[in-house]
Order: sequence, then C-alpha cells, then structure tokens
Amino acid sequence: MKQPMLQQLALLNKPKDKIKGLDFGCGPGPTLSLMFEEAGICCTNYDLYFANHPTKLQEQYDFIVSTEVFEHLAQPAAVISQLVSCLKPQGVLGIMTQRPTSLVAFQTWRYLVDPTHISFFSEVCFNWLAKHWQLEQVYLSKDVILLRRIAN
Repeated sequence: MKQPMLQQLALLNKPKDKIKGLDFGCGPGPTLSLMFEEAGICCTNYDLYFANHPTKLQEQYDFIVSTEVFEHLAQPAAVISQLVSCLKPQGVLGIMTQRPTSLVAFQTWRYLVDPTHISFFSEVCFNWLAKHWQLEQVYLSKDVILLRRIAN
C-alpha cells in the first residue's frame, strides 16, 4: 500500500514533514508507520488492542491506512464514519482487504475459513461506500483501495 499512498500524498501539495497520518489497526508490531517515518512522513498508530489511545481518533489526518483490519470489523459502517470524520478535506483513506470478484469466487474464498473474518467487501460495496461518505476512488488494485475525501 505504501507506494500508491505516497503517490497520492504527493498530490496534497504539502511538504512531507507537514503531512500527518494514522495507521488504524496497526497490530502488535506496527510496520506501516515505520515505513512512512522512513519516508519522512509522520504516521501515528492506533489499535483497539495494541495501541488503544482513543484521543488519536479525535484528531484530523491527511491520510489513514488500515491493513487487513476491515474484514474483522463487527460494525464497519460505524468505523468508516469515524475514520472519514478524522480525515482532513482531500485526505486519503487507504484500505487493504481482499475482495472476491464473483459469487463463485466468494464461495471458495480462503477468507471464509478464518472465523475472525466477519465483514466482506466487493468492488460494488466500495463504490457505494465512496458515494455514501462523499469519497472519490483514486486507486484500486486486487486488495487495496484508496479513497479521497471530497467533502469539507
């Protein structure tokens, strides 16, 4: 996710040291925040279990990344709403989660075997989410989507 995200952040017209990000669901060994820090971009960590600092979810960010988290969410709409409210205008939300490409693919998908995977997303779903939360899809790959906040 880092390279497409860095390309999008370059469009913010801000010096790297003025960009502020959040790794939502960083886990026990944060990696993305360290990669961004190496690139000269400030990225803080939040995780319900490993870096539970609720005040981090009251701040504003130029970008928020979430890697392999959304499939574990019991209330994804509430989380998306909260994350979008933390995004500055033109901020980027980067989500990494696998998506089945068809009903047949869904039925044989390895994600279904993991009992902690309780929320699943498709490209159609992400299109709806983008429209609902006034986001613009700026990048889509097999398992990464970048959405830019277009509302103030």
